Amino acid sequence: MQLQVTVHNGESWSHGLSAHLDSPDTLVLAFCATDRADAPGALDELRTTFPRSQLLGCSTAGEIVGTRIADGTVTVAIARFEQTRLRTASAPIEAAEQSFGAGRQIASSLAGSDLRAVFVLSDGKVVNGSELVRGLNSALPPGVVVTGGLAGDGDRFARTWVLLGGRPVAGNAVAVGLYGETLRIGHGSKGGWDIFGPERLVTRSQGNVLYELDGRPALELYKEYLGDLVAGLPATALLFPLSIRASNPERSLVRTILAIDEQDQSMTFAGDIPQGSRAQLMRANFERLVQGASDAAAMISLEDARGPVLSIAISCVGRRLVLRQRTEEELEATLDALPPGTQQVGFYSYGELSPHACGTCELHNQTMTLTTLGEW
Repeated sequence: MQLQVTVHNGESWSHGLSAHLDSPDTLVLAFCATDRADAPGALDELRTTFPRSQLLGCSTAGEIVGTRIADGTVTVAIARFEQTRLRTASAPIEAAEQSFGAGRQIASSLAGSDLRAVFVLSDGKVVNGSELVRGLNSALPPGVVVTGGLAGDGDRFARTWVLLGGRPVAGNAVAVGLYGETLRIGHGSKGGWDIFGPERLVTRSQGNVLYELDGRPALELYKEYLGDLVAGLPATALLFPLSIRASNPERSLVRTILAIDEQDQSMTFAGDIPQGSRAQLMRANFERLVQGASDAAAMISLEDARGPVLSIAISCVGRRLVLRQRTEEELEATLDALPPGTQQVGFYSYGELSPHACGTCELHNQTMTLTTLGEW
C-alpha cells in the first residue's frame, strides 16, 4: 500500500497531490469543513486528479491530521492498495425512517465472497444511526468488519453532507467495500464518560426520539440538570449525553442529542432509545476521556505490521467541546499506542460506527473510534 496525507488550507495543498496514485483500487478520503460545499475548488481538484479512484468524504465538526485538529480545511488521505480491491456504494437517506433500508441496500451492493471490510460515512443530521447499522448487519456475512461515522457540522447542527461522486450531497450514506486476503483492518472504540444521577426508565419513545422518562416529559426533566446551560441547547446537550442500558444489563451505549422539540418536549438522538430501556446522564472526566482514546488504539493488534498503516480517527464533537484546548491530547494518545510511522486522518463527528471489541457493528456516541488499514 502506498500512502499520502495532505491538507488544503484554502490556498494550496500541504504536500501536493500525487496523481500517480490514481487507480481503481485507490481510496481517497476527504474530511471537510461544512462550508467547503460552497467553495468546492479543492474537491473539484481531487475529483479531476483521481478520476479512477474511490473518493469518499463528509462534512465535519473539525478535521484531524496526525495529532492536530483543523477547522476550515480539506484533510485528505490517499491510499493505493496493491492487491486489495475496492468498490463503492451509496443510498439516499432523506428521513430517519429510510436508514435501515439504506444500510441494507449498501450492504447488498457490496456483497462478495472475499469482502473483508466496509467503511461507511452518512449524513449526520437526518439518519438514525442505529437503524443504518442494523440494515448493514442484516445483509452482510459474519466476519465482515463495519466501521465509519456520521458527518458533522460543528456545534451548529444545521447542515451535514457526504461526498457522492466527489460532490457534497445531503441526505445520503456512502461506503467503500474492501476485498482480499492481504487487507489488514483493525478497529477500536472507547469512551471515558462518568454516569451520575438516578437511573430512569424510558417510558415513551419511538425510534431515536425520546418523549418520556419515568412518565415525565423528557426535555423538561433533562433541563433540570442543565441549569444555566439550557439557553445553549441543543449544542450544550453534547456535554451531558445519555447512557442507555437495554437488553444486556452488563453493557450500555452512549447516545448524543441531535435536536430538541419544545412543543412536545422531546429529544432526538443519533441512534435508537428503546422504550423500556434504562437511561442515565453522563458527564465528562477529562483524564478518562484521554485514556479512552489510548484504550481504543490499544484494542488494535498491529505487532506484525510490515508496511504503511493508515489510522482513521473518528471522535465525537462532544468530546472536543469538553476537552477544548486539551483535545489534541486524545489524538496524541492514539498515535502513541500505534506503530511508529502510522499516518492519521479523521474528523469530529455526530456518531461513530464500530463493533465493540468483537462482533457486529454498532452506533456509538461520545467515543474515540479508530479504524486502521494496511496491506501485508
